[in-house]
Amino acid sequence: MAWVTTHCSEGRMRHARQVVERWSVQDGARLADGGEALRVVEERISRGAFETWFESDHGRMMAIVTNGDRALLMVLRATGDAGEHLIDPRATDREQGGYELSNGQSDTYAERDTVPLRTALQVVASVVDGENHPTASWQEDR
Repeated sequence: MAWVTTHCSEGRMRHARQVVERWSVQDGARLADGGEALRVVEERISRGAFETWFESDHGRMMAIVTNGDRALLMVLRATGDAGEHLIDPRATDREQGGYELSNGQSDTYAERDTVPLRTALQVVASVVDGENHPTASWQEDR
């Protein structure tokens, strides 16, 4: 969710209202809430699809890629944005592979740039619900 504030010609705040950011699976149906987003990702993983992209009606995008144990989670403001990604500040820079993209590419990421899959799923649900996850640490890549 986001707050939108409008101003009158004298520069005073006229009113503020909360705007709901609605998310959908890219090229798919709109999500009702974060719980549904979590179920979509889990169902896709069970079918062997380890990469899921979401898009919001505000133009933001979110991607989760997993190797089954850990996940890379990115949020982009728009197409072409370098975005930000969830990090695990306690993890090492040790490389870990097995991140299979939908185009057949297999990626390797430092453990620090990924989080346990369960954590990533909880953060996906929080983002879709318009909430900040209390323990999420992000690294800006812009």
